[in-house]
Amino acid sequence: MADIIKLLPDHIANQIAAGEVVQRPASVVKELMENAIDAGGKNIKLIVKDAGKTLIQVIDDGIGMSETDARMSFERHATSKIKSAEEIFSIKTMGFRGEALASIAAVAQVELRTRKRDVEVGIKIVIEGSRIVEQEVCQTLSGTSISVKNLFYNIPARRAFLKADNIEMRHIIDEFQQIALAHADIFFSLHHNGEKVYHLPPANLRQRIVGIFGHKANPALIPIKEETDVLKIYGFIGKPEFAKKVRGEQFFFVNDRFIKSSYLHHALMLAYEDLLPAKIYPMYCVFFEMDPGKIDVNVHPTKQEIKFEDEKLVYNYLRVTARHALAQNSITPTIDFEQDLTFIEQNLNSNNNEENENEDTVVESRLSGNFSGFQSIKSESPEKETKGAGFVWKNEKTMQERNNLKNWEYLYQGLMSGDNSDSEESEMQNIESSLSFSDQLNEVDNKAELNIKQLYQLHNAFIVSSIKSGMMLIDQVAAHQRILFESYIKSLDNNTPLIQNSLFPVNIQLNPSESSLLLEILPNLNALGIDIREFGKNSFVIQGLPVELGKVNEQKLIEELLEQFRSGQNLKLGPRENLARSLAVQSAVKQGSSLSQIEMQSIVDQLFACEQPFSSPLGKKTFIRIEMTELLKRFE
Repeated sequence: MADIIKLLPDHIANQIAAGEVVQRPASVVKELMENAIDAGGKNIKLIVKDAGKTLIQVIDDGIGMSETDARMSFERHATSKIKSAEEIFSIKTMGFRGEALASIAAVAQVELRTRKRDVEVGIKIVIEGSRIVEQEVCQTLSGTSISVKNLFYNIPARRAFLKADNIEMRHIIDEFQQIALAHADIFFSLHHNGEKVYHLPPANLRQRIVGIFGHKANPALIPIKEETDVLKIYGFIGKPEFAKKVRGEQFFFVNDRFIKSSYLHHALMLAYEDLLPAKIYPMYCVFFEMDPGKIDVNVHPTKQEIKFEDEKLVYNYLRVTARHALAQNSITPTIDFEQDLTFIEQNLNSNNNEENENEDTVVESRLSGNFSGFQSIKSESPEKETKGAGFVWKNEKTMQERNNLKNWEYLYQGLMSGDNSDSEESEMQNIESSLSFSDQLNEVDNKAELNIKQLYQLHNAFIVSSIKSGMMLIDQVAAHQRILFESYIKSLDNNTPLIQNSLFPVNIQLNPSESSLLLEILPNLNALGIDIREFGKNSFVIQGLPVELGKVNEQKLIEELLEQFRSGQNLKLGPRENLARSLAVQSAVKQGSSLSQIEMQSIVDQLFACEQPFSSPLGKKTFIRIEMTELLKRFE
């Protein structure tokens, strides 16, 4: 029988190995920039075209390479970083395996130009698919310039798996930010398709953070510092009030190497105990300096996971240092404003305020999806006020909604008071409720007539409604989110949003990472009625907003919308549902907002006209029912 085991050719072995090292254009950026830093570069430029699919070029002013070194650099396991296995455990350079350039050259067309500072001419090498096709003397600046063109040109299947340019560019920006933060004393620049994205001169760490994330990051920073015989900790953590609902601005560096560690993240979050609610994340940029012999960086091909000799020691030092920094800056636990007495007083005085209303009272309808307030509706009389309040997207009800109305009506049967004034007030309410949970009610529910009782607000967070079988508590935030979510989905389906054009267009400025994400969802934003267009480098102009939003802070709206969108990506929602969910969460009425009787009724009506009234787009219950039998048992 013939032998079947064969030694793979070098170029095939390199392509297979490249699968671990080169996963996407951002992987190439990471490897090339780390090589530039190891070469002693103090000015490093990154040039990208088509999110790295067409070109990735890194230019540095480091020590350069000789002709022999230049050629050897593309051989597998050829490196200048280590000479023995023992040196792996005392490594101080970014790279050490000698796999990066060989892997990149196996899946792309690579051109290298390099010159040492003490020679007059340099060397040019061109490699395609691990084969050297050109090598010659050339004129070039001292240092190294390496261009990676047409990534995965010889592996179409891998190239087909690359994402859209905006997504790939965001990954490149993430890698660039990590390296730029770790080396604040080095000049970095990033250009994409001929446009400057970042220009970061040498600076201290605070200035570098502000240069990357914008001036809004400066007031959020709290310095931390601790030095012991074992390790040194320094950097910045964020103030609790600037924390966000999604991750993305959390960085750990060990000996200037970016790492990912859920263990250390837990230690830092423990320092914020009682300062932040669950699933809210502060920004932080924390550096650890310690003996390289106390850590092992040879754990993962990306070198972003490391092992500590004594993890518990590092954990405790970080937690105590962060907590001490928060205490020094007089950061104390936040007050629970939902339980503030002012809200209780507003609730107690709400009836008196309604009785003292004159005919020109302005009713602020918060049910229009206003991000920071409610749409004003002026009425001349209570009769007109009931007709003008609320927010309605359609004038006609479907057959399903008319049938479902009967189910909702029965919940109120038997609650009609003998008081004629109550009866007249109920008739004035413009009720068009449509409950779509017929399978959860008894068949006898279809024979009822609608009788409305007064709605009440509990702690400016819940709407209390009497029903035939007991009572119902409606979460005003979750309910309004569901209403808005289904409205936005319909707008995306029909592509017919109602846009309120601004008299003066508003210009907003974002950081490169936010800008890249916004470009990705721009078409869907336009379909939702947010008329926003690109206006130069990381700048956008808003010319109109959906009618429901009313007056908002446009900059804050877009920033928080992007934050919610990133959060939805973690849930793996489709882009369409994710965007509708994000806008609904940002636009809905907030907890702690006092609602009028008309506004509460509008929420109830429109919630039960939804296709899925039982939960918010975040998966939270919109209402609960408490049966009379359960209430009676409480008094036994």
